[in-house]
Amino acid sequence: MKNSALILLFVSISSLLSFKGLIDFNDVEYKQIIESYKKPIIEWPIPTVDEGVEWREFESIQRDTAFFTTQEKPEVILGKMLFFDPKLSRSQQISCSSCHDPEMGWTDRRTVSLGHDHLQGVRNTPSLYNIGDRTVYFWDGRARTLQEQAIGPLTAPHEMAVDNLDEVVDRINQIEAYKDLFMNAYGDRDITVKRILDALAIFQQSIKSQPSRVDLFIDGKYNALTDKEIYGMHIFRTKARCMNCHFGKDLTDDSFHNIGLTYYKRKYEDLGRYVVTQNPDDVGKFRTPSLRDLLNTRPWMHNGLFDNLFGIVNIYNSGMHMIDPTEEQKLKDPLYPVTDSLMKPLGLDRFEKEAVVAFLEALSGSKFKMRRPDLPRDSTAKEEYKTL
Repeated sequence: MKNSALILLFVSISSLLSFKGLIDFNDVEYKQIIESYKKPIIEWPIPTVDEGVEWREFESIQRDTAFFTTQEKPEVILGKMLFFDPKLSRSQQISCSSCHDPEMGWTDRRTVSLGHDHLQGVRNTPSLYNIGDRTVYFWDGRARTLQEQAIGPLTAPHEMAVDNLDEVVDRINQIEAYKDLFMNAYGDRDITVKRILDALAIFQQSIKSQPSRVDLFIDGKYNALTDKEIYGMHIFRTKARCMNCHFGKDLTDDSFHNIGLTYYKRKYEDLGRYVVTQNPDDVGKFRTPSLRDLLNTRPWMHNGLFDNLFGIVNIYNSGMHMIDPTEEQKLKDPLYPVTDSLMKPLGLDRFEKEAVVAFLEALSGSKFKMRRPDLPRDSTAKEEYKTL
């Protein structure tokens, strides 16, 4: 409780003091910063990155012109049907799309997931945008492939709650139309767990972000961003130190960090990657999320407790080291989490924070909403449906 009050006081004081930083839009230095980005990305100012961080420069994404062709591939059609089909769950009422809804940025807009028997999970549902680019899955990185990842929600008691994946195979096998889909995708009508997982993975790999205004700017359309957004990108890359973890095409290092939100021995406690590795150094570490399409994927963080970008920037601005254990506390309790050394007090003024938020908002470009498919049904189900 004392640590929580201290964080709140520190953030509040920082917010009040930040009002002093009023920007002069005619200032020569400000104008020079804006102009320094209106050129090829190789000539941009060098970002502020700590020694040892293997960062990569921003990279624009292009519109996926093959998207609709990809969606017509037999294996993608099969994976899409399975993804939206509640028959993959024990109750036959919950599908993968129940938590990863295309209308909601491939997430569910909930603080934490809601699954079988109305049970709540403990973590926020990650978006599936650009999931094919990831190298680890789940907030704690316990899966290394999309196929391995799919087993988690299918069998988790508070998600789809299947006791045995063979039950799913038996259920799908009862529907002739699915056998045809498996024939089209794999060359025969054999339905197996591996093929179901593979098809789900192939479909999910087709879910990609569309270009944002930031991408247009990177590619040379320099009026795509406002001066404030450009300045925010500069602060993001330099003073705010964000490039230590958020870089490259999807603005993530696909690694794990403790940013001070473990809630150790308090409500909302989550030990993060430690649960997977049992390494005390991993307590409180979570996978760095992509920053693409932020406005489509709120709320944020592993616990879904944050729905305000300005508030999140304030958290980073504080540095979060005021909650680190003393040497005596760490000696008595080796699991006591320590905030990542990459986190440092930033000293951002209010305009700088507003500019960073403006830049982050400009990273959202996806608007296409995928239609839900007409699912394969057996003849009995079709007749029952007609009578409703």
